[in-house]
Amino acid sequence: MFDAYLYDHCRTPRGKGKAEGSLHAATPIWLVRTLLQALRERTRLDTALVDDVVLGCVTPIGEQGGDIARTAVLDAGWAETVAGVTQSRFCASGLESVNLAAAKVASGFERLVVAGGVESMSRVPMGSDGGAWLLDERVVNAIGFVPQGISADLIATLEGFTREELDAYAARSHQRAAAARAAGHFKRALVPVHDEAGALLLAEDETIRPQTTAETLAALNPSFVKLGAKFDALALRKYAQAAAIEHRHHAGNSSGIVDGAALVLIGSRAGGDAAGLKPRARIRAAAVTGSEPTIMLTGTTPACQKALRQAGMQTADIDLWEINEAFAAVPMKTARDLGLEMDRVNVNGGAIALGHPLGATGAMLLGTLLDELERRDLQTGAVTLCVGGGMGIATIIERV
Repeated sequence: MFDAYLYDHCRTPRGKGKAEGSLHAATPIWLVRTLLQALRERTRLDTALVDDVVLGCVTPIGEQGGDIARTAVLDAGWAETVAGVTQSRFCASGLESVNLAAAKVASGFERLVVAGGVESMSRVPMGSDGGAWLLDERVVNAIGFVPQGISADLIATLEGFTREELDAYAARSHQRAAAARAAGHFKRALVPVHDEAGALLLAEDETIRPQTTAETLAALNPSFVKLGAKFDALALRKYAQAAAIEHRHHAGNSSGIVDGAALVLIGSRAGGDAAGLKPRARIRAAAVTGSEPTIMLTGTTPACQKALRQAGMQTADIDLWEINEAFAAVPMKTARDLGLEMDRVNVNGGAIALGHPLGATGAMLLGTLLDELERRDLQTGAVTLCVGGGMGIATIIERV
């Protein structure tokens, strides 16, 4: 077995996932092409040394279909010998790409792999690929599938998280993200996106709202009341201890719909040496797990515990945590379960402020974590995401 090292990473800004968003004019392949070219230039990489590109994409149809990873390799002018594969583990896809790349390297089968993800949610709407959970009533009833917003509200109800607590968490996400942007903490990773004529489309994340407070969020109506009329009873079949589901999540304390892409360069020591690269961190452990599919969003805790066991570590050994803010209740519950102080969690804000470009988010979080560990001169960090269908994923890194 070989150690898998992180050599570099980059990402696009996150653009509003709507027709009026600044990245709507950029196709998904253009986003990946932009990053592949930037990664080559910033590392002076001989792309013929790269074995594979592994991309996550939650909705791999239309402009995001057809194995966009391989197409992007060719479109970016990389060596023809570089292969490409696209995969989906729902919201974990970006981090799953990193973990798959690390496994390839650790096995010795490959020496340099680019991992990451892409999602253009303004051009390929979430859920447009269908699937049994959306289309097959037999499967829905057999599994007890409910929309994620219902699951998030169920977690908030069972955990006793009040609307005020959820909104306070969301406001802090915006405030931390705004402070990080103002201080330039994202600049090392960011690659501005230009159109084909060279005009700038977007240089910074578009959905951060520095003026957000718990008071402004209190004016928003819950988002999942109407869905609850159809699905609450289905969820309560498994969770009868809740007399009713209190609907407390809304657009302001849930992750934003955005466009974006991210890449991470992963390799063995020999692979990095051949490319003239210096490692920044190594992957200590990576884990996935299944969890109860109705409540769905609780897989972060067992995934983190599994990764910690692999690494022979305790939660206290981790300096910084990135817990994806799919809904405010998710990082709040995960931190409670693991006994984490919130001053070590999502210190630069999260998806509530920055947005959640589904297939890319995990790779983005890993890059943000690595940059922040270096900035604070800390050693260890963990990334975790809840996953649709009741799964969790976690990765632990350590600086070298």
